[in-house]
Amino acid sequence: MSRFLGFAFKGPLLVVLYLIVFSGLMAGCAESATAEPAPLNQWYAILIGGKTIEIQIAHKDIEMAKGLMYRKSLGENRGMLFFYDPPKQMSFWMRNTKIPLDIGYFTSDGVLREIYPMHPMDEQGVKSRRDDLLMALEMNQGWYAKNGIKVGDTFDLNRLKKALLSRGVNEIKIPF
Repeated sequence: MSRFLGFAFKGPLLVVLYLIVFSGLMAGCAESATAEPAPLNQWYAILIGGKTIEIQIAHKDIEMAKGLMYRKSLGENRGMLFFYDPPKQMSFWMRNTKIPLDIGYFTSDGVLREIYPMHPMDEQGVKSRRDDLLMALEMNQGWYAKNGIKVGDTFDLNRLKKALLSRGVNEIKIPF
């Protein structure tokens, strides 16, 4: 005999009760698994080198192609993270981008490997030296130096993974 909410159940009634409760739990899981990913304009608080920033995450081709184009400003501690799969050599340009930016290139372990300045409307690509990069982070020009963020600093991978999953990046593609 088993008690649930003060009622005594035994035999087949107990089995039916467990099935009803289990079905309800599974239905709730199914709803959350099929939830729509957060939109590109969602901001996520992330740590890099101990500094909290807010990022938007571009991971779909159309989002990455547009990036920060046509924006007039970017908040002081705000940026855009570009997530690629698989890792590769990267090159970014500033077509239709009026905000002076710095770009940081990261490997799949969340380590910052390269930083370069990018100038408004410059269509010459800023190419990485490495070919094993998974992410790029655009911030206002001078932000990395001003905040003491340098090559070798890392993302808080737990926070970053939660943000990527929220944006709809497939967990299989996230190597951390």
